[in-house]
Amino acid sequence: MKDDLQRLITIFDLMADGVCLINKDLTIEYMNSVMVKDFGDGVGHRCHHILEDRSEICHRCTATKVFNGEKLRREMYSRRAHKFYDIVEVPFVNEDGTTAKLSIYRDVSAKKRQEERLKASKEQYRDLFEHVGCGVFISSKEGKFLDANHALQQMLGYPSREELLKIDLPNDLYLRPEDRLKFIETIEREGSVINLEVEFKKKDGTPIPVLLTGHVRYDSKGKVIGYEGINVDQTQTKQMEREIRKTNDFLNNIIHNSPNAIMAADMRGTIILWNQAAEEILGYKTEDVVGKLNITKVYPEGMAKKVMGKLRQGNVRRKGRLKFYPVVLLKKDGQIAEGNLSASIVNDLNGKEMATVGIFMDLKERLEMERRLKTTQEQLLQSEKLAAMGRLTSQIAHELNNPLYGIMNTLELMKTEISPANNRRKILEMALSETVRLSELLHKMLTFSKPDQKEKQPVDINTILDEILLLHEKQFRENNIIISTELAAELPSVLASKNQLRQVFLNMFKNAGDAMPDGGTLTVRTAADDREITIDIADTGIGIKEENINNIFEAFFTTKSSVKGVGLGLSVCYGFIVEHGGDIQVTSELGTGTCFTITLPAYAHPH
Repeated sequence: MKDDLQRLITIFDLMADGVCLINKDLTIEYMNSVMVKDFGDGVGHRCHHILEDRSEICHRCTATKVFNGEKLRREMYSRRAHKFYDIVEVPFVNEDGTTAKLSIYRDVSAKKRQEERLKASKEQYRDLFEHVGCGVFISSKEGKFLDANHALQQMLGYPSREELLKIDLPNDLYLRPEDRLKFIETIEREGSVINLEVEFKKKDGTPIPVLLTGHVRYDSKGKVIGYEGINVDQTQTKQMEREIRKTNDFLNNIIHNSPNAIMAADMRGTIILWNQAAEEILGYKTEDVVGKLNITKVYPEGMAKKVMGKLRQGNVRRKGRLKFYPVVLLKKDGQIAEGNLSASIVNDLNGKEMATVGIFMDLKERLEMERRLKTTQEQLLQSEKLAAMGRLTSQIAHELNNPLYGIMNTLELMKTEISPANNRRKILEMALSETVRLSELLHKMLTFSKPDQKEKQPVDINTILDEILLLHEKQFRENNIIISTELAAELPSVLASKNQLRQVFLNMFKNAGDAMPDGGTLTVRTAADDREITIDIADTGIGIKEENINNIFEAFFTTKSSVKGVGLGLSVCYGFIVEHGGDIQVTSELGTGTCFTITLPAYAHPH
């Protein structure tokens, strides 16, 4: 019997589980090696001291039940061993007939931790399933949802998950049922689909674009039993794509319909953008230049490098931009295009230079008009000088003619009193001849200096004003002067010399510009009644002093420096207008501006 007990103890020591024997007074009689390792040697000590690390009997103690013959199984966490145990407790009858409790402790800590991780993982998965912003689903092969998250329910407009799980996927979910068949064919062939574009429909029938990503679900035998994945609502993305496309189309229309040439090139100079105006101005077709031609080819030699140098000059705020830079470009036929270039360097999000873009304004017609205007102005200036000389010589002739005629009459009388044979008679005749010659010379000077009288014809005042304002537009803009026109429709014609009226308006506009050195507004208005036409030319300039108002139309009167002029402009203008049967009135307020009002008789066309 003793040998059997020893054999049993040896067996217990070889077990992987802990074994202990506790008598009725709760004293430990035996512990195998596994128990000793986990709890220390506690033989002879009360079990709750060793196993529970308590001074008092544990409130959940099962010893009494076991001593009464019950077999028990329970789980326990030991604070002493820091382990979970699956404990089997059975009654054990000693040789003396007393009953003890045999407990077998199996360490299930690893299993317990695995279960907790699995539980946590399931909870996390469920949380992710429910709270992810995309529609997550599990579906059967036959076409039913087995599970779906709240996001998918909301996306499809169903009031409850239960209602969603009842729908027939091919007919109730897919806008086109054949797309379901394509999805099944693709996912079963490939094992998965990624970002498949399909259209679903909501409960109310509203289409909804979706990106579908999913994979196949198999059973233990490898048979396809369904599918699972996510659906991403693309409504906002598609709307944004439409808006971006619309914006791009709008910007492309602006670029390609711009009246100015718009060109862009990468940093190597290869042209990447060429609009319709560039085609028209420079003669190159878009398909012949984009990706094929270097931008340097449309500039004279060295000019492209100079432009790039200008772009990289300036302070930080202006660096990379160039405005209204005068350049000439080379057309395909070798001719040149004159104009202004505005350009900039385009940077990426990291500030790295990626392209240059330029807008070229063709100024050929305007420059030709300016050159013609300059010639006209020079001619008008010469005409003005001649007119001034005419007035001056007219005054001189008037002042000198009367004394000359008196001298001539006196000499004629003296001739009658002296004999023709007398030498003094010859001296008188010589003096009379020179006096006549002086009178003729004055007459020739007056004839030479008087400006040519152009033939008068019916002219449109609005047309003349439009032409002159167009010529002055650039100059006014450069001087920050805004032009405001209020030209009456169907204005009657006037019978006038077109060149003389041009000289009047040119002089008026020049004076208005001089009166607004810091910029302002030039307002030109026309109006008419049955008898006359009225032209108002108003500026917001420095104005005219009250004491000078009555003198401004007098010859040689001026408020400008001698460099600016000699005061003949307004007097000439006034003379031309009066010669045409009209009048000029002026109103002015110092510091506020001046308004010249010109009236001319309306021309009555012969019937």
